[in-house]
Amino acid sequence: MSDAARPTSFTYADAGVDIDRGDALVRAIAPLVRTTARPGADAAIGGFGGVFDLKAAGFADPLLVAATDGVGTKLRVALEADIHDTVGIDLVAMCVNDLVVQGAEPLLFLDYYATGRLEVEVAAKVVAGIVEGCRIAGAALVGGETAEMPGHYGEGDYDLAGFAVGAVERDRLLPRPDVAAGDVILGLASSGVHSNGYSLVRRIVAAEGVGYDAPAPFGSGESLGTALMTPTRIYVKPLLATFRATSGVKALAHITGGGLVENVPRVLPKTMAARIDLGRIAVPPVFSWLARDGRIAEAEMLRTFNCGIGMVVVVAPEAADVVFATLDAAGETVTRLGEIVVRDGAAVVCDGALAL
Repeated sequence: MSDAARPTSFTYADAGVDIDRGDALVRAIAPLVRTTARPGADAAIGGFGGVFDLKAAGFADPLLVAATDGVGTKLRVALEADIHDTVGIDLVAMCVNDLVVQGAEPLLFLDYYATGRLEVEVAAKVVAGIVEGCRIAGAALVGGETAEMPGHYGEGDYDLAGFAVGAVERDRLLPRPDVAAGDVILGLASSGVHSNGYSLVRRIVAAEGVGYDAPAPFGSGESLGTALMTPTRIYVKPLLATFRATSGVKALAHITGGGLVENVPRVLPKTMAARIDLGRIAVPPVFSWLARDGRIAEAEMLRTFNCGIGMVVVVAPEAADVVFATLDAAGETVTRLGEIVVRDGAAVVCDGALAL
């Protein structure tokens, strides 16, 4: 650059970072964030860190449980379909569902939003989804970070990460060590693909040449983009209600990447296996479409997607009816999938076939 063309001084805005836009976003989302206040946190943002009072939340001898996650390449669908108001729910869900499987009540949540150029309207929609997810989970949104990084992200791109902290009384930590043969396996229905397997989903969409604004080819009555952006179900409050109603829950497994065959063994003793009747699963139409048009074998479906079961609950046999009824009353679609057996080979034994 010649001396004549060189500016007399540089500013952060010249480099692509506009602090005023960041301030505008904080002003826009602050009232929303305050709606997530709960005992232990006022959910006010603007400080350097979030504070949580465990005593005010009613815990006596708590263990803290922390989780972090993102939403993977579901973000590409959000960007290409221009649907930004639900991906924040996914972000919260992926974190808080991982907390509740250890018996923990989600207490607080923080988000990280990074982009090349901050578009306040888009970011506000994303944060509104995060707020909604926090309200569903009962967690306070106590802070976060918005990073504007020109030159690092492509035009219009953004990335998300979430961080959640929960607590559980020491004697209620899951999984319990007494998971045994004869325990009942219940499954809670998913809302769809949730937030795993989207690299494969996108590959199939591209191969089929279907636009995200086209009608969903699996008959949902909405656009493909809207159907695929159905947010991940948050199971927290129904499960916490079940913990209060009975002590019969022994283990939980959040069915994410790896599906039933890889996530259920994570909460079982090495001597135990899960025997699951695949024929009992009500498979949502989106999975039938993926399997058919993607020519995906059942074994690959089971390793990649939740296939209709977003959470597995392992229950003492004498408590199975109470747990089933409590979850059903809380609005969950519950299926009795099978039982725990003594392991003799694979950690998950599948009977029957998925209704693909």
